Amino acid sequence: MAAPVSAQHLPDSTIKKIDSLFKQWDTKTSPGSAIGIVRNDSLIYAKGYGMANLEYEIPITPETIFDMASVSKQFTAFSIVLLARQGALNLDEDIHRYLSWFPDLKEKITLRNLLNHTSGIRDAYQLLGIMGTRPDDVNTQEDLIRVLTKQQFLNFKPGTEYRYSNSNYNLLAEIVKSVTGKTLRQFTDSVIFKPLGMKNTHFHDRYNEVESNRAYGYWQAGKNKDHYGNAILSSASTGPASLFSNINDMSKWIMNFYSTRAGDLQDIAQLTQKGRLNDGKELQYALGIEVDSLYGERRYQHSGWEAGYRTFISVFPDLKMGFIVFSNLGDFKPQFAANQMAGLFIKDPSPKKNPAPAYTDSSLAVLKDPAAMKKFTGNYIADDHVEFGFWLVNNKLHLGPSNGKGPALVPLAKDSFEVFTNPEVKFVFSLNSKNEKVVDEYWPEKRSRHLVMYDTTTKPDKILQTYTGTYYCPELDCNYHIVLKDHHLMLAGNKLGDIPLTLYGNDWLANDTWYMGNIMILRNRKNQITGFEVDADRVDHLWFKKTE
Repeated sequence: MAAPVSAQHLPDSTIKKIDSLFKQWDTKTSPGSAIGIVRNDSLIYAKGYGMANLEYEIPITPETIFDMASVSKQFTAFSIVLLARQGALNLDEDIHRYLSWFPDLKEKITLRNLLNHTSGIRDAYQLLGIMGTRPDDVNTQEDLIRVLTKQQFLNFKPGTEYRYSNSNYNLLAEIVKSVTGKTLRQFTDSVIFKPLGMKNTHFHDRYNEVESNRAYGYWQAGKNKDHYGNAILSSASTGPASLFSNINDMSKWIMNFYSTRAGDLQDIAQLTQKGRLNDGKELQYALGIEVDSLYGERRYQHSGWEAGYRTFISVFPDLKMGFIVFSNLGDFKPQFAANQMAGLFIKDPSPKKNPAPAYTDSSLAVLKDPAAMKKFTGNYIADDHVEFGFWLVNNKLHLGPSNGKGPALVPLAKDSFEVFTNPEVKFVFSLNSKNEKVVDEYWPEKRSRHLVMYDTTTKPDKILQTYTGTYYCPELDCNYHIVLKDHHLMLAGNKLGDIPLTLYGNDWLANDTWYMGNIMILRNRKNQITGFEVDADRVDHLWFKKTE
C-alpha cells in the first residue's frame, strides 16, 4: 500500500520501474522509505512506501519527517560558508580563535581541516562508546563537547590524512554559536530554511522534544524478515547529525545547488570545492558533501545513518536533477536505491566497462600444490586493522574470518589469487624482509591493503595471565579490566558484558566491538606490559595505562 504520491510528466512505465525498486517495503507490516525526484524547479515524483509507525499503522508519505543523520553535515558546512562570505570568520584560521576552550594539541587545526575531515580530531561518538555509553543512552551536544575538551592527542597531524570524524562538525556547530551568538538551529533557520521555504526542517537539539509526523526507526529483529525492533534515537548533538526534514523540504535544498535562494552560486562553489591534503592530493570530500560522478555526470552526494534511519541525497548540477531516498529501516541501503532511480533518467555516454564476471566452475579453485600454500594459512591483520583469515579446505584456499566459511580463491600465478565470487579483488602472498608472512590485497582504481600474519593459537594460562589487570585511560577517565576466564582473555568495562579477545601474536588483542576494535599492547624495555592503546576506525593511539 503506497502512500500519497506526487508525479509530474512521468510516463507510467517509468513510475512502474521506480515503484518496483521499493515493492518489498510497500506493505502495512514493515518500515519503508520516502523518495523524491527533482528536476529543474519541481519535485516531479514523491512517494512513500511502508510504515512510519508500525504500532499505529501510520504510513510513510512525502511529508513524513526523518532524521537526516550525516546528510545534516552539508547544512552545518553551508552555515560556515555563509559566515565566511560575510567576513565573520576565515576557513584557514586556527579553530582556537573561535573556540578558546579547545585543548592545545600543539598543531594548527583550521576550520577547513574540520570541514574536510582532515583535522585528526578523534570521533567523540566513538570515545563515548569506549567510555561505556550504550547506543540507547542519551547523548547531548554538551556531552560530546565535554569529551572533546579532554582530548590529549590527535589521530594524525592535521592535513596529512582524511579520516571521517563527527567531532569536526560538533566543533563547527560551536563555532557558529561563538561567532553569531545563535545556536546552529537558530542560525540555519534564519539563513537557510526560511529563505528556501523549508517549513518542516530544523536541527533537533532537544532529544525529548515532540516532533509530529516523525517516522520511528526500526531494525530487523533476528533472522525473521517480518519482525522488527525499535531503534531508539537518543542523540541530540547538532552539527554532524540531528537535522529533521522531509522529502518536500529537501527537494528545495536540492534546487538551491543550481538555482540559489539561500546564498549564491559562489557559495555553492565553495561548499562543493574538494579538499586537499598538505601534499596536494585531492579528496573526494568537499565541505560536508562528497563530489564524484555517476553515469558520466558530475554529482554532489552524501549518505547518513543513525539509529534506524538511513538517508541519501544526490544532486546532478549540470542536469539540474536530484534524487532523495530516506528510510526508517536500519538495514536499508538508500544510496543503492537512489543510484538505480538515477539510472532510469540518466544515460551514461561512456563505454560500458563490465566488471569481471564471477567464476562458475569451482574446479578452477582447486590447487595443484595445496602444500605450497599451507604456510600462508592463518589469521592476518591489515594495515587498517581489519581482520582476515586464509584457510585450506578440500584443496582450495578460502578467504574468511573463520575456517572455510568464506569464498574460495582462484590461483592465477605463483602466490597470486583472485576471489571466486569477485575476480576484481586479488591477493598476492609473500614473505617480507623480516620473514613475516604477508598478503597484499588489490582492488580496482589502484586501491590496496597490506596484511600481516599473526599467530593466534591459544597460549598457556601462564602467558595469558600476564595480560590481565586494570587499565586506566586518563583522557577519558575510565577503566577496563582484562581478565582470564576458561583459558580465554576477556575485556570488561562499565555497562559492558565480557568481550572475548583474540590474541594476535604477542601484542594485538582483537575483538568484535565497533568502538575498541584492535588493542595494541605496550611494553617497556624489560618486555613488561605497561598498558595498551586503542587503534580502531576513527580513534587511534588512545592510551590506557596498566595500573595493577
